[in-house]
Amino acid sequence: MPEHPSVDKPSSGHAPELLAEVAALPALPGVYRYFDAEGGVLYVGKARNLKKRVSNYFQKNHGGTRIGHMVTKIVRMETTVVRSEAEALLLENNLIKTLNPKYNILFRDDKSYPYLKLTGARPPVEGEAPAAAVFPRIAYYRGAVEKKHRYFGPYPSAWAVKDTILLLQKVFRLRTCEDTVFNNRTRPCLLYQIKRCSAPCVGHVSPEQYALDTANAERFLQGQAQDILTELEKKMLAHADRLEFEQAAELRNQMSALSKVLHQQSMEIGGDKDVDILAVKVQGGKACVNLAMVRGGRHLGDRAYFPSHVENAADVAALDAETGTEAGQAATAAVPEAKPLEALVLEAFIAQHYIDVPVPPTLVCSEAVDKELMEALSAQTGTKVTAIHQPREQRRIWLEMAQKNAGLQLARLLAEQGSQQARTRALAEALDLPLDNLDALRIECFDISHTAGESTQASCVVFQEHKMVNSEYRRYNIEGITPGDDYAAMRQVLTRRYTRLAEAARNGEAKLPDLVLVDGGKGQVSMAREVFEELGLDLGLIAGVEKGEGRKVGLEELVFADGRDKVYLGRDSAALMLIAQIRDEAHRFAITGMRAKRAKVRVGGSKLEDIAGIGPKRRASLLQRFGGIRGIASASAEDIATVDGISRDLAEEIYRALH
Repeated sequence: MPEHPSVDKPSSGHAPELLAEVAALPALPGVYRYFDAEGGVLYVGKARNLKKRVSNYFQKNHGGTRIGHMVTKIVRMETTVVRSEAEALLLENNLIKTLNPKYNILFRDDKSYPYLKLTGARPPVEGEAPAAAVFPRIAYYRGAVEKKHRYFGPYPSAWAVKDTILLLQKVFRLRTCEDTVFNNRTRPCLLYQIKRCSAPCVGHVSPEQYALDTANAERFLQGQAQDILTELEKKMLAHADRLEFEQAAELRNQMSALSKVLHQQSMEIGGDKDVDILAVKVQGGKACVNLAMVRGGRHLGDRAYFPSHVENAADVAALDAETGTEAGQAATAAVPEAKPLEALVLEAFIAQHYIDVPVPPTLVCSEAVDKELMEALSAQTGTKVTAIHQPREQRRIWLEMAQKNAGLQLARLLAEQGSQQARTRALAEALDLPLDNLDALRIECFDISHTAGESTQASCVVFQEHKMVNSEYRRYNIEGITPGDDYAAMRQVLTRRYTRLAEAARNGEAKLPDLVLVDGGKGQVSMAREVFEELGLDLGLIAGVEKGEGRKVGLEELVFADGRDKVYLGRDSAALMLIAQIRDEAHRFAITGMRAKRAKVRVGGSKLEDIAGIGPKRRASLLQRFGGIRGIASASAEDIATVDGISRDLAEEIYRALH
C-alpha cells in the first residue's frame, strides 16, 4: 500500500502533475517553496522529512484557515535536498529574506549596523616625523570590513558608537582625525587642549606610549576595565616610588577618568562581555522584537523590529507541528503542541537576523528557543552559541527592560496604525469611496516641481494599506514643454502614467487607483479631466487639492473633475490630515528629485571625475579656464586641448563624455 494514497487523488483541485511530484519526494531533510499562478512565492519551509512534511499540506482538508487559502493557491513547488536540518534551517531563512514569501514571518532591516573602527598601524621608523600610519585612529564605521583594521560591534545605533568614541577619547586620548589632517598638522588641535587627544601628530606622545593606550582601549572595549585599572595603579605607584611625580600624575588622571566612566555605566557588570537580549511582544496581530546589545560588559542600547506576515504564522506552525514527529514514531503518539506565536516570531528573528550579523556567545531570550536552531547558529559561526530563557540577576534585569521596551514600541505602532486607519476611513466616508476593504484603498498623488522652469520633474506617490508605499513611488522627467508650464507638465505625467494602466485595467490585468490627487486647483484638475476623457477613464477618480484663502494650512479644499461642488473637510478633520500627508509627501518627493537633477545639470553629474585621466589638478585647470562645467561642455575638443596637461586624445574623450 502506498505511504500516502490520498496524495495521488486529484480531488484536492491541484494538478495531477503537482500531486505526483509531491508523492515522489524523498524522505530526506530539505527546503521547499510554494508558488502561486502569478509566480509569487507563497511559503518557504524546511523539513527533516520532505515527503512527510509536504504531503501533509495536500492530503488534509484545511477548511477556511489561512493555511487552507494558501494551499488552494499552490500551483508549483520547488524543493532542495540538504545534508542536515541545520543546513535546511540556514537555507530556509536565506530564501525567506531573498524571496519575501507571503506566509512566512519576515524581518526586514535594510540598514547596516554601525561599528567602531580601530585602524591598523605599522611600526615606526627611527628618525621619521610622526606619520598617521604609525598611530591608530578610532572612527565610526558602517560598511564592509577590511582585515587590516579592527572592528568592534555591531552597535545598535550611531549614537552608541559615538558615545563610545567619546569615552575612549576621555580615558585613552586616541586620535579621531583623518590621516590627511594628521599629516599636515604643525601644532596641536583643540582636542589636545581639552584633553581628548594626546597629539601624536606633533610628537607629544611616543609611538610606544600611544601603542600602550591603544591596547588598553581595546581591552576596555572587550570588558577588561577593572584589569586596566589595576595595572594603571601599579604603574602609578612605581613612578611615585621613583619620584617621577609628573608621570604618576598622568596615570592618576587616566585612572580617575576611567573610574568616572565605569561609575556612570550603571549597566556595567563583571561577568558578561558580549550578550544580546531578545524580547518579543505580540498583540493585535502585530509583533515587536526588541534587541538590546551588551558589548564589553556595557549596555549599548536597543533597537525594535516589526516583522510582517505574523498573522499567517500560527496556522502554518500548527500544521508543521502535526508532522514534527520522527518518521518511525507510532501513529498513535500524541501530536506535539504548536509553539506559541511569540516563540515563532523570536526564532524567525534569530534565524534571519544573524545571517548577516555576528552572533555573540550568549542570547538572553524571553521565550524558549529550539535547540536545533542554536546548533545551526553554532555550526554557522564556528563557536558555541547559547540561548538562556529564564535568566537571573543582572541578565534578568536586562530582559525585563527589553520586554518593557518591546511592549512600549508595539503599543506605539498600534496607536499609529489605528490613527492612520481612522484617517483612511474618514477620507473614504467624506468622498464616498468604497468602504468594504479599506486595506486595499489606493490613492495616487501627483506634484510638479522645478526652479524657474529648469529641471522640471513630476512625482507620483502611492498610499495603500494605510501607509505610504515607497517602493511604488515614481519620478518622471518632463521634457518638450514650455519652461514653467505646470499644466503641460501635469498633462504629460498623467498621460504617461495611465495610458498603459488604462488598457491593462480594461483587460482585467490591473486595477486603477480609487482616488487620483493632483496638487493644484481648477487648472490642474481641468488638465487631468482632459487626459482621463481621452483615455476613457472615470472622471470621479480625480480630485485636486486647492489651497485655501491666504494659502494657509488647514483651509485646503478639494476640487473634483466630475463637476461636484468643492469640499472643505475642516481644519481638524482626520480626512484632511491624510490628504495633507499624501500631498506633502508628493511635494517632498518631487522637490528632492528636482534638486538632484538640477545639481546634476549644474555640476555635470561629476562627469569630469568619472573620466579616466582627470584628477583634481586637471579638473581645476579646466574649470578655471572655462568658468564651469557648462563652459567646458560648450567648448570644442580643440579648445579643451589648449589647457595645460590636456592632450588631444584626452580632450576628445572629455568632449565625448560631456556630449
